[in-house]
Amino acid sequence: MTSYDPAQDGAQMSFDGRMSYGDYLNIDKILTSQRLLTGAHDEMLFIIQHQTSELWMKLALHELDSARQAIAGDRPREAFKMLARISRIFEQLNNAWDVLRTMTPADYTTFRAGLGQSSGFQSWQYRMIEFSVGNRNLSMLRPHAHRPDITAMLNAELARPTLYDESLRYLSRLGFAVPSEVLGRDLSQTWTVHLGVQTVWESVYRDPKAHWEAYELAEKLVDFEDYFRRWRFNHVTTVERVIGLKRGTGGTGGVSYLRRMLEVELFPELWHLRTTL
Repeated sequence: MTSYDPAQDGAQMSFDGRMSYGDYLNIDKILTSQRLLTGAHDEMLFIIQHQTSELWMKLALHELDSARQAIAGDRPREAFKMLARISRIFEQLNNAWDVLRTMTPADYTTFRAGLGQSSGFQSWQYRMIEFSVGNRNLSMLRPHAHRPDITAMLNAELARPTLYDESLRYLSRLGFAVPSEVLGRDLSQTWTVHLGVQTVWESVYRDPKAHWEAYELAEKLVDFEDYFRRWRFNHVTTVERVIGLKRGTGGTGGVSYLRRMLEVELFPELWHLRTTL
């Protein structure tokens, strides 16, 4: 069997002074960013799991920002594609827990001390995602107080309408009777359930053909929260499987804290209306 030379079909084989795959993606920097602090075998898994999750979250934030701009500009169809992509991103984040769950409690104890006080609880990108979609807890600024640049970004986010706020403003522009106190609410505060908002969404769901774009927007929001809830649930079960009920490295209650987060609803009216329809 003769060997195949891709150059015969036009493949570029020489990159002296020309941009290559590794150059474009900055592969050298990415692959040398795994700084292991212990000699434990599973520390590499732990670091790559969290680094890749941060990359996916960076993309999610990119899409969230564009989706909000599209909704604010009355271009909901553009937002639908972005919101669908965000759901797929969280599907990837969910699948990543399956890899981390191959690490046993005994494996984790071989390097846990090397983490110090670092914890996923301190991820500013995760915090930004929560702030972007409506879970705005001002106390969560404190873990980032040592970084004025990050604190400034989070505070800037708190001054912007959330994804849900932009969706309700869009409904108002369509002529739906969104309560004025909702449209003028303090954006820095986390969302609280409002029966008037549920009434508005119910009118959309009772006649989807007449309000198709609003209906599709609602379902895209539900899709996202569905995947987001699964991500939180998988986080809880993975942590419990690896450390049991011990405290997290960042000082939280670990599983008890994560279970409390399972109760948070991002778009509560879109879930509650299913009972009343």
